[in-house]
Amino acid sequence: MVDITAAVVTAVGGEFSLDKLSLDGPAADEVLVEIAGVGLCHTDLAVKEGHLPFPLPGVLGHEGSGVVVEVGSAVTKVQKGDRVVLSFNSCGTCPQCKKDSPAYCHNFMAFNFSGVRPDGTSALSIAGTTAGSNFFGQSSFGTHALAHERNVVRVTDPTAPLALLGPLGCGIQTGAGAVLNSLDAEAGSSLLVLGGGSVGLSAVLAAVVRELSVIIVVEPLQSRRDLALSLGATHVIDPAAGPLSEQVRAIIPGGVDYAVDTTAIVSVLEQTLLSLAPHASLGILGVPSDPTAALSLNLIQAQVLGVTIYGIVEGDSDPDRFIPELLALHQAGKFPFDKLITTVPFTQINEAVAAQHRGEAVKIVLVHE
Repeated sequence: MVDITAAVVTAVGGEFSLDKLSLDGPAADEVLVEIAGVGLCHTDLAVKEGHLPFPLPGVLGHEGSGVVVEVGSAVTKVQKGDRVVLSFNSCGTCPQCKKDSPAYCHNFMAFNFSGVRPDGTSALSIAGTTAGSNFFGQSSFGTHALAHERNVVRVTDPTAPLALLGPLGCGIQTGAGAVLNSLDAEAGSSLLVLGGGSVGLSAVLAAVVRELSVIIVVEPLQSRRDLALSLGATHVIDPAAGPLSEQVRAIIPGGVDYAVDTTAIVSVLEQTLLSLAPHASLGILGVPSDPTAALSLNLIQAQVLGVTIYGIVEGDSDPDRFIPELLALHQAGKFPFDKLITTVPFTQINEAVAAQHRGEAVKIVLVHE
């Protein structure tokens, strides 16, 4: 048992409170990690606001990075002292996991949102009362997190900025993976990115890596449009300047080959469909605030254009393979994801939530001082 400090959500819509909790030691397949930094992700906030299921009171956080301090008896992947990134959890035995597609694990919801370990126990308690734990297999909004062997990725580069690496485990790999894995965008093609947050701008970074010729970012905030251009976008669009499809076709009359939506706003998606070229692909990444939100699809238009629509989870990533690839690109100066990150002390988590909501930062990483 380890005494930790963590940010706890006690009620839907409430603020995070910093509390003392007890965290179990690692079971046979688990890894105890001292957290150096943890990203603040839209999914954490969606759960806090009740848009996604999770038992409360509970500890969220799913973009953690840190140092292994203890491993379970059956763990062989990492050892004490290893630097690691934490990602989503998966079962390892279902048909999708066996095909190296863990983002579509048949047990994804149970392993990442149930608030308990796979054996039904919680690893966290507050004054003897059970708390929701195991969020994305980690619950890393704390000084320590208990992860599983399957969802820790060892960082072999000693120069990598450990505290900043957590977002590689979710938001950054989601945006980059959408372009490099899910859509497998071809060099010289065109991409439309809806939303200039960390996921959207990670897609831009990946599009530059893949050498796309036209990269258009749609974003209401001027500061984020400017950042997008500095990262390699060829064009930016202010959605308030006119109908989206008209603005896109003013840039590329035949329409775009690929589109990545991070907004989950139905009206934006409808305009995106009108912006596509024949045989285009649309990837849907955003989490809607309304879980019943639905997109109306014109069947004739979809058939005539030959449009493909992908629902994308975690960028179709196998973290053990993809995170090292992104780190190697970063080391080579080709994937500067650190330009998206603003660090804030972990104790200021509620202030960080407000700042990110106001658009003052693209991706906040909470660091322990």
